[in-house]
Amino acid sequence: MYPVKTYSRNLRGDLFGGLTAAVVALPLALAFGIASGAGPAAGLYGAAIVGLLAAVFGGTPSQISGPTGPMTVVMTAMIAQFLASHPDQGMALAFTTVALGGVFQFLFGALRVGKYIIMVPYPVISGFMTGIGAIIVLLQLGPMLGHDTAGRVLDAVQALPGQVANADPAALVVGSIALALMFGWRGRLNRLFPAPLVALVAATLASLWLLDGAGLARIGELPSGLPDFHLPALEGSLLRDMIINALMLAVLGSIDSLLTSLVADNVTGTQHDSDRELMGQGIGNTVAGLFGGLPGAGATMRTVVNIRAGGSGPLSGVVHAGVLLAIVAGMGGLFENIPLAALAGILVKVGIDIVDWPFLRRLHRLPLFPVALMGLVMLLTIFVDLITAVFVGVFIKNLVTIDRLSDLELGSVILTDGTRNTERLPEADREALARHPGETTLLRITGPVSYAVGRGLTRRFHAFGHQEWLLVDLADAELIGISTTMVLEDLVRSALAHGTRVQLIGIDRIAQRERELLDLVSMVGAENCVASIDAAFTETPGA
Repeated sequence: MYPVKTYSRNLRGDLFGGLTAAVVALPLALAFGIASGAGPAAGLYGAAIVGLLAAVFGGTPSQISGPTGPMTVVMTAMIAQFLASHPDQGMALAFTTVALGGVFQFLFGALRVGKYIIMVPYPVISGFMTGIGAIIVLLQLGPMLGHDTAGRVLDAVQALPGQVANADPAALVVGSIALALMFGWRGRLNRLFPAPLVALVAATLASLWLLDGAGLARIGELPSGLPDFHLPALEGSLLRDMIINALMLAVLGSIDSLLTSLVADNVTGTQHDSDRELMGQGIGNTVAGLFGGLPGAGATMRTVVNIRAGGSGPLSGVVHAGVLLAIVAGMGGLFENIPLAALAGILVKVGIDIVDWPFLRRLHRLPLFPVALMGLVMLLTIFVDLITAVFVGVFIKNLVTIDRLSDLELGSVILTDGTRNTERLPEADREALARHPGETTLLRITGPVSYAVGRGLTRRFHAFGHQEWLLVDLADAELIGISTTMVLEDLVRSALAHGTRVQLIGIDRIAQRERELLDLVSMVGAENCVASIDAAFTETPGA
């Protein structure tokens, strides 16, 4: 846990920051809970539990955690899937999956993979964030028009024309009020009274005073009191899907949280602890799942609101969670008349904000590959699932990166027969090779060579035709690993098979550090290991 002085150093700022963050989190927690299909109470439970435990055990002091758009998208699909196959315990299976996802997330932190998670290429992040934003908007247009929420994006798209044609005017008015205030409530007023709260209150009052009796769908009765503990539920036929969804929640929650941590670092000038943050988020999500709460992650908007209101330590996250717990415990009756269309209008704006507009605005100036990659990930996110989108995007990006690195690595290789490609050779080596023109090939490695480079290197080597003598110079190689060794072994084996004499230069010094080279030495024989090019031309093998 954080030192006590961290909690008390900025008491007033943390108290006000936490209170302000809770005001912002309240309507979002209710909206995410309803959007997911788990109910508004699940959104409040998740915001309070994840917010509290991530603040206490996490590694980003000023971060506010709770249900977010990406996590809710996964939860929505998961609940729909599990309830369709097991109506009696589908919800329990979904929350067990949330807890399992928290365990995976904790393991990510314990295994110290935090620094690798945020290395996801930017076009991939842009694609899945834009896809998530589109999913939220598409799923919430129906409720904003007075219809039920569709379980899947395809269902929402197919139903949209009919929903527009049969829109409920009262719901559309209420949703439009909320959406307009989310867009228009800015500046100093927004800092004093956050837009989500203003939109929620104004739309609710309008529905009660101006549209009373219009038959609007509302939140209804909320349970009072603290959440109950639920034993984990397992179903053998869904175990594979539960693990996949848990991994999806863990990966997505980790990316979401660590990106928010980077934002907090930029605003506060501090440095977060990625692995500790993942462990804190994992603890929060595990407990949230066991108590029927939505999964959560670091929430960018709530974190920035907290910092701007003066919050700088984990106490602000604790205060934020405490306020939400107090609301859950005894103030549920205040929220029964909130119209669902108002929450839908708020979430439409949240979805629009998640879309990566800066990337989209510069699409016409970007190279084709990142644009195509972003588009592919976005479409996979919308119409397949998030984990497929991320893994496919990262895989394709890595293939292209490996290809480009191969070109760079080939640049660290000198391959010459004394008559071609001699520009990078020292004068003394050029003169030594010139005494044996066209019959000796020098292969000099000065940097790391991956196995992917082997094909290009082999092609260059064979372009010289049959050579009587091959010199493999490793004297200046700084890094020789298994990949480089495998490439060299393939080349040497091919040369020996064609009757080429092979000598290794500078191998003794390298072999002391790189045991992988021992097989290479045995292939050519210790008598063919020499110290320099001059030694290769003057020493007689076997002497």
